[in-house]
Amino acid sequence: MNEQVKATTSSEETTASRDFIRDIIAEDVRLGKNGGRVITRFPPEPNGYLHIGHAKSICLNFGVAQEFNGVCHMRFDDTNPEKEDKEYVEAILEDVRWLGYDWGDKLFFASDYFDQLYGFAVELIRRGKAYVCHLSTEEIRQYRGTLTEPGRESPYRNRSIEENLRLFEDMRQGKFREGECVLRAKIDMASPNLNLRDPVLYRIKHVPHHRTGTKWCIYPMYDFAHALSDMIEGITHSLCTLEFEDHRPLYDWILDTLETPHHPQQIEFARLNLSYTVLSKRKLVELVEGGYVRGWDDPRLPTLAGMRRRGVPPEAIREFCRRIGVAKRDSVVDIALLEHCIREDLNRRAARFMGVLRPLKVVIENYPPDLVEEMEAINNPEDPSAGTRQVPFSRELWIEADDFRENPPKKFFRLAPGREVRLRYGYLITCRDVVRNRNGEVVELRCTYDPATRGGDTPDGRKVKATLHWVSVAHAIPAEVRLYDRLFTVENPTAEKEGVDYKSFLNPHSLEVVANAWMEPNLGRVKPGERFQLERLGYFCVDPDSEPMGKLVLNRTVTLKDTWARLEQRGLVD
Repeated sequence: MNEQVKATTSSEETTASRDFIRDIIAEDVRLGKNGGRVITRFPPEPNGYLHIGHAKSICLNFGVAQEFNGVCHMRFDDTNPEKEDKEYVEAILEDVRWLGYDWGDKLFFASDYFDQLYGFAVELIRRGKAYVCHLSTEEIRQYRGTLTEPGRESPYRNRSIEENLRLFEDMRQGKFREGECVLRAKIDMASPNLNLRDPVLYRIKHVPHHRTGTKWCIYPMYDFAHALSDMIEGITHSLCTLEFEDHRPLYDWILDTLETPHHPQQIEFARLNLSYTVLSKRKLVELVEGGYVRGWDDPRLPTLAGMRRRGVPPEAIREFCRRIGVAKRDSVVDIALLEHCIREDLNRRAARFMGVLRPLKVVIENYPPDLVEEMEAINNPEDPSAGTRQVPFSRELWIEADDFRENPPKKFFRLAPGREVRLRYGYLITCRDVVRNRNGEVVELRCTYDPATRGGDTPDGRKVKATLHWVSVAHAIPAEVRLYDRLFTVENPTAEKEGVDYKSFLNPHSLEVVANAWMEPNLGRVKPGERFQLERLGYFCVDPDSEPMGKLVLNRTVTLKDTWARLEQRGLVD
């Protein structure tokens, strides 16, 4: 059963936090197992884009190799040409690089080993441990039995070795249609582990492969290719997610039966489950192909491409993966922890700017009409070395419409008729009058300023309770701002509920486009992908759409509100 994870947000822990996998590897190294070598691998299927769940595996496999002075191989499990594409290969490599990991010259594909894998399958047949079966997929399922009932042997199970060798070669030569026959291991149809009830090792697919073309029309199943690819590459520790625990006996059976010269150790760990998110590749494909999102790099998706486009720093993802740790039990991680890691990282490094999303004009009536002053603004209060910048200030300004109330409620301390507030890096102003349009809507505020309060000075010691951000109308640059929120409205959208489709929980407000925002002119120098904070509004980045649209387009990465940090302060998380 899943449980809500409690993860520390302490930044004092070492990067190499201990866990049961690292303990196993440390003991192996101490005993000199595998000659003291540590070789891991990250083996994605090139049939989709990577997501935050894959990031956990990437950080674990590459991280463990680094910590023990070993090597991590980048290997694609490209054994199903029907769903694979070169686009996915390139996207996956880009994601792993972006996370900060390098495989050097250790880039491999399962398709590199197709000839060897075929030879191993022939060897199993020669040893009487594999046979060609003509049962259909549905018949194989029926013959397999259940968890409480043993399976039944296929009527083709006891063919001679010679006949199986001939039939398997016929399969390779394309003499059978897809689904007409398969190669199965001959293990134990009464095994309590269903994975050992004569599993399929090879199936027919008359589909060109993205690397081998039409050379092959039979392709190995994952379990067969996985074990032998690990062996061929000399992997010492094959780290898999928990759903492969029941497959480990088959992994071992393949290597033991073939008496391979090297036998990697498979170790399983719990996969990442994230609240308000779906991480099923099938469901992500459905969302993309169904047009529910704008593609694999939609910033609302948990894909690494989407998170990169949203402005999430790779350092924050690595820190998140470190904090959630590695365990043997499935859990659901609160997405607020991921958001906390993002804020914590951006707070340290992101430059500050001012922008207004929903503009309301302020006219300072006693400010000289032709005067423009340059106000000194701090680039990052967390990093003194970031220095300062100059922001133009003039008679007409944009402020947020939400920062004004004509009839303010209790505890509303921002601008209202007759009230004085501070303008960030500027002056104290007081609202004197309100201008409305024909519909009675407030469209302009008439204010006065105190020249003695530049930069926040108050010589007479008077205090105000609010500071507002602003942008000079004459100098502001237009922007489209995309405000992203969680893609789903419930914590567990994929919970099994009869007759309920997970897509019914899609958040209709997961994207709000603000078409007419205004930014301070310094933002005109920021390039696509760069991250920053809009003061009081959140963390943002420049979207790649900025260049083709010829307009500044911003994505909100995360808001300033940090629920996880508040929970930690209240002692509700460890």
